[in-house]
Amino acid sequence: MATDLLPLFPLSLVLVPSMPLPLHIFEDRYKEMMAEAISDHSEFGVVLAKEQGIANIGCTAIVEEVTRRYDDGRLDLVAMGQRRFRITSLDQEKTYLRAEVQFFNDDDASEVPPELRQKASSAYRQLASLEEGVAEPKFERARISFQLAQLIEDLDKRQTVLALRSEIERLEYLIQIVPGYIEQRERIAFARRVAPLNGHPKVEL
Repeated sequence: MATDLLPLFPLSLVLVPSMPLPLHIFEDRYKEMMAEAISDHSEFGVVLAKEQGIANIGCTAIVEEVTRRYDDGRLDLVAMGQRRFRITSLDQEKTYLRAEVQFFNDDDASEVPPELRQKASSAYRQLASLEEGVAEPKFERARISFQLAQLIEDLDKRQTVLALRSEIERLEYLIQIVPGYIEQRERIAFARRVAPLNGHPKVEL
């Protein structure tokens, strides 16, 4: 029986379920990929691309809206993160990369304790305060962690969240790293504010 191959889109980002993904498509190979994904309303896989190669675990996406079509075939679109997968083998017969994958859900479906949900909600609001235009969270029963992860810009940390197979484990991990992450972001923001003040002003005589 033939195995369906998932088209892969390596990017310098980590997609998680329910995360919106705006894309500008300009390479011919990805125009071809998106033409099929749009016409069939089919999934494509987003994987983190690093210097040493692509991540083994990724998240599928479905195109929700094409916001602009250019005369030269380029596209602006918005996709949405769907389900997680692990790559088992790669296929390079087409112009773009494809893979055999195994989709996975959580191994542990235990309900999140109320105290942990409360801590997660507090962490979300702390992270949201660093960003402009972040909406109030709409926490689904088992998706708090993925909404939190969308506000974490550190790709390695977000990749860790994507790979964990327990909502409780994901939330415990995020709650643990959020204070240090916020402190790091605040240090960076402070450095940017004071940078123009450093040095000596130029005086014209």
